[in-house]
Amino acid sequence: MSARPVAVVAVCGPLLLAAATLLWLRRRYVVITVNGLSMHPTYGDGERVLIRRVPVHAVRPGQVVVFAALPDRARQELEAEVGGRGSPEDPVRVDVPRWMIKRAIAVPGDLVPRRECPALRSVPEPTVPAGHLVVLGDNPKRSYDSRQSGYVAPGRLMGVVVRRLSLPPGSAQRVAQGRGHRPADVPPPPLGL
Repeated sequence: MSARPVAVVAVCGPLLLAAATLLWLRRRYVVITVNGLSMHPTYGDGERVLIRRVPVHAVRPGQVVVFAALPDRARQELEAEVGGRGSPEDPVRVDVPRWMIKRAIAVPGDLVPRRECPALRSVPEPTVPAGHLVVLGDNPKRSYDSRQSGYVAPGRLMGVVVRRLSLPPGSAQRVAQGRGHRPADVPPPPLGL
């Protein structure tokens, strides 16, 4: 064997390993930007969070999850319906969120939280069905969640939040000045003595 094939293998091997690792990471993890105030003060508008893709049976109550706001077909129908109401010169623009971020309060097999979720008060089953989740926003006044919509249906879960990657724009300055919320993983500002 000549030195040339060995050199090619020595160079291509690590590159292929790096490419395979990157592909695996991209399929397993996703970065999203929080849009809105439904999870305030836990996560603020503009914050970036790391999501690990998991199946519904791996979600535990209390974890923050990201899921499709609507099934793809319903989203497309809504956008077409609302978008078709304007004139060609002045079309109506609809901004249907693609993903939602909420806290899972009940997972398959848990008792249905009827008291917390009026939309679930009339469901016949005593426990959350397989594949479904019950979710709430941390800021109830600004959240559309299972209180209004009932279960998160099967097939809509992206995954669970693993960690915060960035603070919302301007929040570092507010924290340093002693105003606004301070996320749990941000140390308090130093005391000026």
